[in-house]
This record gives sequence, structure tokens and C-alpha cells, in this order.
Amino acid sequence: MQKGAIRVQTENIFPIIKKFLYSDHEIFIRELVSNAVDATQKLRTLASVGEFKGELGNIDIEVKLDKEKKTLTIADHGIGMTAEEVDKYINQVAFSGAEEFLKKYKGQSDGANIIGHFGLGFYSSFMVSDKVEIFSKSHKEGVPAVRWECDGSPEYEMEATEKAERGTDIVMHVNAESEEFLDEHRIRTILEKFCKFLPVPIKFEGQQINNTTPAWTKKPSELTTEDYQNFYKELYPFAEAPLFWIHLNVDYPFNLTGILYFPKISKSYEIQKDKINLYSNQVYVTDEVKDIVPEFLMLLHGVIDSPDIPLNVSRSYLQGDPNVKKINAHITKKVADKLDEMFRNDRKGFEEKWESIGLFVKYGMMTDDKFLEKANKFLLLEEIGADKFHTLEEYRTEAAALQTNKEQKLVILYATNPVQQDSYVKAARNKGYKVVKMETLVDAAFINNMEAKWENVQFTRVDADIADNLIDKDEKAESVLTQEEEGKLKDLFGQQIAQPNIKVELKGLSADAQPVIVTRPEFMRRMKDMAAVGGGGMNWYANMPDEINMTVNANHHVYQHILKEDNADLQQKLVKNLADLALLSQNLLTGADLTAFVNRSVELMGGEKRS
Repeated sequence: MQKGAIRVQTENIFPIIKKFLYSDHEIFIRELVSNAVDATQKLRTLASVGEFKGELGNIDIEVKLDKEKKTLTIADHGIGMTAEEVDKYINQVAFSGAEEFLKKYKGQSDGANIIGHFGLGFYSSFMVSDKVEIFSKSHKEGVPAVRWECDGSPEYEMEATEKAERGTDIVMHVNAESEEFLDEHRIRTILEKFCKFLPVPIKFEGQQINNTTPAWTKKPSELTTEDYQNFYKELYPFAEAPLFWIHLNVDYPFNLTGILYFPKISKSYEIQKDKINLYSNQVYVTDEVKDIVPEFLMLLHGVIDSPDIPLNVSRSYLQGDPNVKKINAHITKKVADKLDEMFRNDRKGFEEKWESIGLFVKYGMMTDDKFLEKANKFLLLEEIGADKFHTLEEYRTEAAALQTNKEQKLVILYATNPVQQDSYVKAARNKGYKVVKMETLVDAAFINNMEAKWENVQFTRVDADIADNLIDKDEKAESVLTQEEEGKLKDLFGQQIAQPNIKVELKGLSADAQPVIVTRPEFMRRMKDMAAVGGGGMNWYANMPDEINMTVNANHHVYQHILKEDNADLQQKLVKNLADLALLSQNLLTGADLTAFVNRSVELMGGEKRS
């Protein structure tokens, strides 16, 4: 029997391993199963080049629990190790950087995971074990098997042993604090998380837990629509079917495979991020992919796999690297090209999916100028009341004649709530204007961004002004009232509207327009909306009273009757009610003012009956 001390020049490394990995010590299963996969793949490679001439036979990796003995075993039928290789790879290589490691990490308390970088993957087993044994038999003929044992101190024992089958068994004698890892359900959950798509069969409790050839490892030409949909179900068993998908398959200048799915999003608040899983050679790494995948595509679902993505020592966090930027740019290009192709080849189908696609497109146009350049061609604006979609250029062509203001800017009219803003939409459409929907969570930011990025375009919400004023053309409207009647009407409204934030103005609008129209100026409303969602130190703005424009339509026939009314009290109540009705239409009448309006309305109705 060989006895010795593991080559650690400073102090016992095991407590440090435990300390640094305490917050994430399920990771030891990934590390040990990954090692078993590597050993199996090495044997396959040797067989393929003729260096191993024996039978491959059973190459399954087995994960075995023994609750009575309190052991967890990970066994492979891979390349195996000789006694010399155990000494080299377990006793020496793992600690070649131990001194540097200790200097770098000693005394830190941020829990940075350090397994892997110094060849310490195997030693993660000591996070959960009082003692670890290795039983290994090399693929080389006539070489005796070897048993290695260590209890977490620098001392180990190694001796020849009997082992029937080629490969390596790692036997962990689980410690009292880690008995959760003797629970079948716990082990199965971890295996399904980290090992679900490893390229070698993984067996647990007699069942294979992994798919060794997941869809992303195949060529697109080998897959049918059903294959892609079935793989999505495998990833997300309870999710609604995806809209479409993009298969990534790049081998130069970096290696990248994967499938990204566009999920169906029916409500903005159902958006879920962290649904893209990162793999490295089919080993699960993380769902934190924000550096690799462009921010606007974090809403996608699916898998990306790249051995070229640099990971830190724990394999859990991405590091800054030129390859990551290249991959990010490639994914953006692939998505833009796919959307452009869909738009050109099947516009109707594209329009049907727009409710979900639009979120990605708008988010991308705001955050990525290269994507913006391509997306300008397939961004769609849905026209209210016309059952029709326009690209920006189509909208410009059809609306420019009526919707170009005195500064020669195209004014895109939009509604954030078509039902609530229905009367304003109808008034605008009656003038021949085209009003589009802008009702998702990203639209407020999208509008501000596009005004800065598109030339000669201005967005105006349809209720930002009376229809006649939505497109500022310096045109003056004529009133049918005499100067004296206008003065009297102004006085009546002035007596009833005492709030300083409400500005009253008389205009000669169409006789069909509402008698009183309340609008909130576009600039002030946008500032308040931004402040309401926490826009950069503007919270005080959100608490300011709404700035309101109240336009009295002097050409509405109701004022002929009100001005002829002899009863001054009734006259004032009628004017007050018209003003309150307009405020109510914009949800600006609340509390005691709303109660007073209801009571006054009932009184007026009763008064009309009596007369």
C-alpha cells in the first residue's frame, strides 16, 4: 500500500473548498458526472483512431445510492486510470496551482466558486463527504486496478485492488451535514438540471435520465417541425407552443450551436426572462446568459451551447471576452435575418404573430442600432379601426399628405388604450388621420427612442389635443358665436373651473365634435408617465397635478341653448356638467368631484322632467 501526503505547500485546502462552495455544493454532482463523461469520450476517441482495440461494450454512467452505507457512487466505464495516473492526476495535478490559489482566495468571504480552474473538479466531492474512495481500472490490458482513499486531510492511501470492469467509481461517504444527498428525489432533480443532455447515457435507479442527442446537436436539415416542437416540450413541459425558432449552427470563427424559440406572449406582464440555458459541450452551466445573448432577446427561450464561451473558475459566470461579443452580434444578426425572411415570405403570418414579435422588435430597436437598421423594414404599426398593418414607410406614404406638420415632420398618431380613448380616435379618423396602437409596456420608451433615431418623425397621442390641433399647421378655426357670446361663455366656464392646472380655451370646431374636449399636453403627460415608473430622479414630477387643456367647442349647438337660458343657476350647472363630463372621459374626475357630478346630473334630469 502506498501512503503519502497530497502536495499542498501551505495549508489544508479542503476547508477552503467547503467554505467557498458552501452556497452551491450541489455542483459536485455536475463536476463528477462531467469527469465521467470526459473519461468515456476519451475512450470513444481512442477506439475511433484504433488506439483502443477492445470492445466498448457498456459505456453507461451510473449514479448509485446506498442509504445504509450512506454512500453516493458515480461510476463510469470509460478510460480508467492506472496507479501512476491516479498519482499524477489526483495527487499532483489538482494542486499544481494550490499555492497561487490559496494566496488569491484566502480570507475572501464573497463565496466565489473556485472549483475547476485549478483542476479541482474531483475534489468538490469532499464538500459533502467524510471520506472519498476511487476504484479505477485502466483500459490498458494487464494493468491492475487501483483503490485510492482520502478523508479530507492531506493524507491519502492508495493500493492495488480487484475490479471486474474497466472504468472509474467515485464513492462518496456522505457526511452528516449533507444527508440531503442521500435522498433519491434530490439527486434526480440535480441530475435533471445539470446532466439532462449529456452525450453519454446517465443511469439513476435503473433509469436513463438524459437525452444524449438533443435537437441542437443535430443539423437543421435532419430536423422536422415536429422535432423542434417536441424539443421545446422537453425543455418546457407546461408551456404553450412557440411561435417559431432559430437554429444556431456556427463553427467559425467560434463554435456555437443552439435553438432559440420565440414564445407566445399574450400579455406584457407575462414576460419571463432567464429561460435560455447555457451549455458547454452539453453540460449545463447557467441560465444567466445576459452577456452572450443581446438584452432584447433575453425574452426568448431555448438553449445555446458553446465550448468557446469563457467561463470563470466555477463555470457559472461569464467573463469579458471578444468571443462573447462576436457571439452576441451573430445572434442579433440571425434573429434580424429570420424576422426579415418571415416578413417577406409570409407577411400575413408575420402580422398574426405581431402581438408577441412586436415586443422583441421594439426592444431590439431601442437597444441595438444594427438591429434597428434592419428592423426599420419589418416594424409594423397596427392601425386602429382599419384592421391593417403598416411599415413605417407605408404609414409615411399614406399619411404624409394630412399628417405633416408645419415643421415638415410626419406626425404618427397613437392610442395607448383604444377603448378608453375611443372618442378621440374617432374624431381623428373622421379627419382622415391614421391612428396606431401603442399599448405594450415597452411602447412609452419606444416612442421616445424612435423620435431621437428616426428623421422627421413625431409621435402624438390621439388625446393630446383636440383633433383639429393634433397636426400643428397654423390653421385658424372660426367660431359661429359673436364676440359678446364668446365672452359670456368664457365667463361661465371661468366661474366653474377654478383649478389652476386647467386651462380653458374657446375654439370654433366642427359642430359634430364634442361640446367640451379635455386633453393632456403630450410633453407634460410623457414626463409624468416616465416619472411614474421611476424615471431618473423625477419622482416629484409624478406627484404634480395633471396639466389639462379644456377646449370649449363654440360651434356646438348646445351652447345656443345655454346662452339663451334665463336661469343663471341652471346655466352654471349645465356648463359645470359639460366640463365634468369631459374630465370624466379622461379619468380625471374622482372623489368628491365625481360624487357632485352624479348628484348634479340626477338633479338636472329631474329639473328637465318638471319643465
